[in-house]
Amino acid sequence: MTRFLLTLFIASLLIAALPAIAAFYRPDLLIAGFWPIFLFFFGITFIVCISVIIGQQKDAKLGVQVFMGATTIKLLACMTFALVYIKKMPLNGPLFILNFFYLYLCFTAFEIYTLLSNLRVQNKK
Repeated sequence: MTRFLLTLFIASLLIAALPAIAAFYRPDLLIAGFWPIFLFFFGITFIVCISVIIGQQKDAKLGVQVFMGATTIKLLACMTFALVYIKKMPLNGPLFILNFFYLYLCFTAFEIYTLLSNLRVQNKK
């Protein structure tokens, strides 16, 4: 579990590095609420990964069901978050899509990497 937390922290720093550099040199490339969106993705990824890891530790078949459920909930939560954000904030559409999908794809890639590496460890037992 501590390995996962350390990996999540390092991955989050790497994901945040590019937008932080962009904010310094080209602040017009980030939408106004980029960092709250970043925190949302960090939180949802943390919840999904922890729930799947715990589900896999209890039972391999339960882990698969938890993974499918958590992925569905994550997708619905992200779509709901995007809808609420679009309705509440004035924004530049293409720039919002660029920022949102950068975060979504990076955190999803981390999630898949983490869960697959955890599954490989389980298969070796």
